[in-house]
Amino acid sequence: MRKAFRLFFSLLSIVTAVGIYFTNRLMYMKKKEDEFILNREREAGRIIDTDYESLKKRDVLIPSPFGYELKGVLAEPHETNRYVIISHGVTENKFNSIKYMNLFLSRGFNVLIFDHRRHGESGGKTTSYGHYEKFDLKAVVDWLKKEIGPGLLLGIHGESMGAATMLLYAGMLEDGADFYIADCPFSDFKEQLAYRLKEEMNLPGGMILPLADFFLRFRDNYSIREVSPISVIDNIRNPILFIHSAKDDFILPSMTEALYDKKNGPKMLFMAESGLHAQSFNENREQYEKAIDEFLETFVRLRKTELPGQSF
Repeated sequence: MRKAFRLFFSLLSIVTAVGIYFTNRLMYMKKKEDEFILNREREAGRIIDTDYESLKKRDVLIPSPFGYELKGVLAEPHETNRYVIISHGVTENKFNSIKYMNLFLSRGFNVLIFDHRRHGESGGKTTSYGHYEKFDLKAVVDWLKKEIGPGLLLGIHGESMGAATMLLYAGMLEDGADFYIADCPFSDFKEQLAYRLKEEMNLPGGMILPLADFFLRFRDNYSIREVSPISVIDNIRNPILFIHSAKDDFILPSMTEALYDKKNGPKMLFMAESGLHAQSFNENREQYEKAIDEFLETFVRLRKTELPGQSF
């Protein structure tokens, strides 16, 4: 009997250790240092200090429904009601969003960039890959709508986890923006984790993920299965531009293709030729901007003809 108990507790200890290990990897994924991101963007010429310092902007603090604050920067050099919110990827911060901010500023939009929970200067203890982040994004949208008032024309641009967060927000909470740009999102978190487990550790997702999901429910109060943009994509009626790199081997381009295929209504797809994950803009800037312009011209300008004095 004692031997059976020892065996049981040994197995329980192993299972618990494995569950804690994998949920720690998810909840507390190692982030890039803020200074590293800033220097990387400076060295690549995507942040020019003199331009950024001279930009008409202000720091903002937006309360999250979970009790912490989200730190953002609102750039408003234009007298316009057209705004874009930038939603960055996991391990990144708002400095990574500045290149996209500049893209939209040059097209006459004002832009709000912000740090997701547990990233940059924002609060929050864990990363949830879009589950809790979608509620924070709604808080950002609500704040901006209240700040600007009626007549706001709003777009959201998301990269990687930020794109998945955006799709979860629009598909599960509210289709609250006039247009969306989803750059390299995963279509289903469970499928993405199974793929990464196989690629990085040669482990079968079918054995590890149910255990990780059990511990994640207990430790962070949500299920991996709840983080599935493809399960809600058909709730989004407003236009979406899907972007991915054909050579992305971290989140496979087939995930974006599946999202594009399932999306009803206005949509476009741009598959970049060069670059790995989240590098479509960096490696294909001219084509990326051309896709943005075509999308805006096709789906955004025509939907807001009631706004006087607005042109793209």
